[in-house]
Amino acid sequence: MGQEINLLDRYPKSNRPIDDRGRLITEAHRSAARQFGVEYFDGDRLSGYGGYNYHPRFWTDTVCRFRDHYQLAPDAQLLDVGCAKGFMLHDFKLFMPELLVAGVDVSGYALERAREEVRPYLQQASADALPFPDNSFDLVISINTIHNLPLDRCKQSLREIQRVSRGRAFVTMDAWRNDAERERLLKWNLTALTYMHVDDWRRVFDEVGYTGDYYWFIAE
Repeated sequence: MGQEINLLDRYPKSNRPIDDRGRLITEAHRSAARQFGVEYFDGDRLSGYGGYNYHPRFWTDTVCRFRDHYQLAPDAQLLDVGCAKGFMLHDFKLFMPELLVAGVDVSGYALERAREEVRPYLQQASADALPFPDNSFDLVISINTIHNLPLDRCKQSLREIQRVSRGRAFVTMDAWRNDAERERLLKWNLTALTYMHVDDWRRVFDEVGYTGDYYWFIAE
């Protein structure tokens, strides 16, 4: 197992109306969100992002954080699992034009609306069946994605990330460290099917042989 490290610490923080959302959200909202279509990306805030649009303030600093932490070579190969509309990959290419990027997402809707500059590098696929040979990438990143699968498929996704990477990876998962964080997460969660205490996640990492780095989405 790698290290617990927050490589998203430069991503802008927002005030989440957790209690309000917990009172208003329904299973119908969750069902709509889990289609990962228009309602999730560009529909009502209760069923997703409420409009998922590009802005450089979201990924610019985070991309530089990844680049510097992993000391990526200019022509390194990088995969984003759960790339959505390709915003992070766009900024990677902006700062590292020679970088060889790839992205996968289950959402045909998001991929069709991806940034034009990166659309040729994206394809539709699930995290538990990555369409790449072993050891294809210098770095594999998956942010708030594989926990959207049931536990068995979530484990397989971690194995797949391990398989296609050359040893370096970073994933984030819905998790909690105490009862209060668990309660907030359950109010906020729309799409995740697998969420657990951080210690349980670490046991999963050990079980599947995941050796990359990791951090948590904690509802705050």
